[in-house]
Amino acid sequence: MARLFHSVLATLSLALVAVVLAGATPQSLGHGSTADDPQQSDLVQTVQHFAQDRAGLLRFHDLDSPRQRERLEGFYREQDETLAALDFDGLNVEGRIDWVLLANRVRYELERLEVEGERAREMAPFLPFEGELVALHHARRDLEAVDPRGAAETLHQATEAIEEVRARVRDALADDRVVDGVELTPVVARRTASRANRLRQVVSQWFNHFDGYDPDFSWWVRAVHEDFDEALQDYVDFLRREGAGIRPGEEEPIIGDPLGREALVLDLQNEMIAYSPEELLEIAHYELEWGEARMREAAAELGFGDDIHAALEHVKGLHVEPGQQIHLVTELAREAEDFLEEHDLVTVPPLAREIWRMEMLSPQMQRTAPFFLGGEVVRVAFPTDGMSHEEKEMSLRANNEHFSRAVVHHELIPGHHLQGFMTSRYATHRSLFSTPFWGEGWALYWELLLWDLDFARSAEDEIGMLFWRNHRAARILFSLAFHLGEMTPEEAIELLVDRVGHEPAAAEAEVRRSFAGQYSPLYQAGYLLGGLQLRQLHRELVETGQMTNRAFHDHILKSGRMPIEMVRASITGEAPPRDFEAQWRFHPEVP
Repeated sequence: MARLFHSVLATLSLALVAVVLAGATPQSLGHGSTADDPQQSDLVQTVQHFAQDRAGLLRFHDLDSPRQRERLEGFYREQDETLAALDFDGLNVEGRIDWVLLANRVRYELERLEVEGERAREMAPFLPFEGELVALHHARRDLEAVDPRGAAETLHQATEAIEEVRARVRDALADDRVVDGVELTPVVARRTASRANRLRQVVSQWFNHFDGYDPDFSWWVRAVHEDFDEALQDYVDFLRREGAGIRPGEEEPIIGDPLGREALVLDLQNEMIAYSPEELLEIAHYELEWGEARMREAAAELGFGDDIHAALEHVKGLHVEPGQQIHLVTELAREAEDFLEEHDLVTVPPLAREIWRMEMLSPQMQRTAPFFLGGEVVRVAFPTDGMSHEEKEMSLRANNEHFSRAVVHHELIPGHHLQGFMTSRYATHRSLFSTPFWGEGWALYWELLLWDLDFARSAEDEIGMLFWRNHRAARILFSLAFHLGEMTPEEAIELLVDRVGHEPAAAEAEVRRSFAGQYSPLYQAGYLLGGLQLRQLHRELVETGQMTNRAFHDHILKSGRMPIEMVRASITGEAPPRDFEAQWRFHPEVP
């Protein structure tokens, strides 16, 4: 009887909890929602289905090839037709925003297929064996029965083709570096080596799928595959060493892969930026000159006249002792959180403050990430006892107290950690439209706003904040100029050292991370440009008294990741037209 009583009581308790939760608002549960939250889009499910279908296709067609591009082209054209058939005018504002975002994404993906096809054609003379290897992969994907003897012959012929093209490339490298009308530049050599290595991985997966399972296959193919695998690995090493100049045991040269103006414009259209690359360079020059002028003012206040570098040297020497950086970061993080609360700037759920964590960056990681990295886990750069004396000095100087104070909030709250916390809970379908102009722009925007709100306590703090602002302006300059073919990686390093004040090793690490990493061409430009977009939107809506700071910032976080011009449409409630084209000119000096 007692057991029955407790069972009934438990059932009633669960029912009561369900009723309470059903009537609870997200705000009462600690997520900070209000009646002013963005309306839910009518197209959430449409966007989600597109993202899932595309991801499924890419898992199946996981090797770049003519067949993959053909299938994706068909998929995107189907999606275009589906969007065209929808009643656009019948959608709510957020639904029309999603319609425009998805239509823009579909158009971009179609045009990117052409770019990828052109890059494949550029590598083709150096990979004459590619087609046969891709066919093996497709046959396995299609669950076709394998012909062991025929497969062995395919790999044998591919091995001979590898040796033949390697000899042709060797001769070309001693002459004009041209094979079948295509020059094997270090960029093309590095890209081709990467593609050849991908083909090697695919063939290994194909071989392992059948080897040992099918005795006939193993008898015919195993020895041939060993010869093939060794030949292709040697060719990859040859391309990297002789074509790209990447020597084993030596520091890898910064090569990158310039996009070119036409593809850069395509990416800007996808980001809904209504400026040409040249106009964005003009903005970058203006912003860097503005920052340098403010830096001279701070230097004069410290008694260094207009000597920016002397002032920077002074600030770089103001670092904590070894072992104390983690305590400094904690203090700086809490200071920023308290500042936000004091000025009622944005909703910070208590759980967001509770769960962020800290880790130290290893010496190896600091070679490409010499400063902080962030999100829910802030990763801290600082010297370790295993570093050389020179490395320790550079890391201490690069991560001094005032540089650190200007960037901890960028990585944690209100920057990337708060951003990730909120976007994992609101408008999650818009992760499909994620962009560095929103992702990095949001965190950078807070650096701009906190400058305006006198977050700096001293001239040293101002120099710390200006260092990063100038750094981001320089990122626009060197990243766009590089992809336009107007600046080399070496010139980019020189720019960071001479005009921003980077330590040489930190400047090299920044440029290496920008060009040799996995960043999209506009990623580095997106920091300051995205921040400037949000800063202008703040001027339009908060500084005119139409919105409070808290309502403005909460709306941005809850409307999801997307190009800033669509954030502007969401926050103003002005739906974009069906034939939308980016028009917003957000920089007062380049109208």
